[in-house]
Amino acid sequence: MTPEAILAFPARVLTQKQREDYFENGYALVESLIPADVIDHLNAVTAEFIEKSRSLTQSSGDLDIGPGHSAERPIVRRLISPDRMHDAYWDFANGIIGDAAADLLGPDVTFNHSKLNFKWSDGRDQVKWHQDIPFYPHTNYNVLAIGCYLTDVAEQDGPIGIIPGSHKGPIFEHFDDRGVWTGSMRDTDMAMYEPEDAVYLPGPKGSITIHHSRAVHGSKPTTQANGRPLLINAYAAADAFPYTNPKASTTHHYRDLIRGERATWAHLDPEPCPIPPDWGDGYTTIYAHQGGEDGEATPRDPGFRVAAE
Repeated sequence: MTPEAILAFPARVLTQKQREDYFENGYALVESLIPADVIDHLNAVTAEFIEKSRSLTQSSGDLDIGPGHSAERPIVRRLISPDRMHDAYWDFANGIIGDAAADLLGPDVTFNHSKLNFKWSDGRDQVKWHQDIPFYPHTNYNVLAIGCYLTDVAEQDGPIGIIPGSHKGPIFEHFDDRGVWTGSMRDTDMAMYEPEDAVYLPGPKGSITIHHSRAVHGSKPTTQANGRPLLINAYAAADAFPYTNPKASTTHHYRDLIRGERATWAHLDPEPCPIPPDWGDGYTTIYAHQGGEDGEATPRDPGFRVAAE
């Protein structure tokens, strides 16, 4: 569905200008959208998982822990699939942000995945420049992610930064020169952009950020050790079907219908899409890939390459 066709449907949550700005720039920030009681409940549930992490000495299927993690100082980098870990997260994914997704994807929306990311100001919490669609390519590019700030996020907390308009540019492979997946763009590809032109999106607790799956984005390291929890839910238009192995998903809610009706035909975008490694045996996290923790574990697999023609 084209932006013009999507904009012809009445807005549910976003203003028409916010919708138009999203299609023009590839991102949106909506401040203080989520009620305080909803955020407080999510924070209480999240605190329970942080407490459980104290007994871990290595990452589990639910919790990705960072270097230096201990019972005395837990360093949880990610709740890997919060939507399957507690009903509060899944209820949230089906709530007002489902309407926000429909405002930008059209009336028929499916769920892709969720994650809850943290930053602990340990020098390792930068997220390098990347695009989302190379991680989970679809038959068309009506795919987006909605982040929700569970605490107030200032500039020093490392909010998400977007290169405006980059969603209209090329899609880049996220492999290095050796053919190993890094989860980030090569410096030679980033040279076509001016990182100082990035727009960073701080906001008060309960604000949401929305970015297009093709938008070039990242975040700076934090300077405050407050965790900066960011709950992310990704959605796709119902007629955008995944190319890659669904076993890479760690949630049973994958492709669940969020709004509208299921599509019986796939919409094919004529622009080719790069394919990531085959994660049929499981996916770790962007932190592990960008930090080189997986080494040669995720090389390019030429036999798995598929592209839209």
